[in-house]
Amino acid sequence: REMPKCLKSSVKYPQSVMVWGAMSAAVNAASYQEILEHFMLPSAEKLYGDDFIFQHDLAPAHSAKTTGKWFSDHGITVLNWPANSPDLNPIENLWDIVKRKLRDARPNTLDELKAAIEASWASITPQQCHRLIASMPRRIEAVISAKGFPTNLVHN
Repeated sequence: REMPKCLKSSVKYPQSVMVWGAMSAAVNAASYQEILEHFMLPSAEKLYGDDFIFQHDLAPAHSAKTTGKWFSDHGITVLNWPANSPDLNPIENLWDIVKRKLRDARPNTLDELKAAIEASWASITPQQCHRLIASMPRRIEAVISAKGFPTNLVHN
């Protein structure tokens, strides 16, 4: 859901990066395309018009032929993702931060779980996001040095 507090820029820099993310327990190609159609596409069109490149990994729902056709039918450019590559998308580090913050949470209901996840996400600062983005050249260099194998870099 689009929330005005999520769309308002709070830090001014010459360059900026906007990250759109979604989480779901079980996603197949059809449900992934529904998420793209009803949530990602309206947000992306509102924020960027036609000027964006979509990034996702090679999860089965993402790499399905029908998903590729969905992107093609909607004229959306998808970032080329090599097979068996490490996931360097900074949002993976954000999910890790959210999971660490939720480690001690003990929700008893779906509403409590949703509230805990939203509170954890809301506590992530713009500075944390900027640090993750700024760390990408170092992370990419480490992955290249390790020839694609795991690195000893800490998620921060």
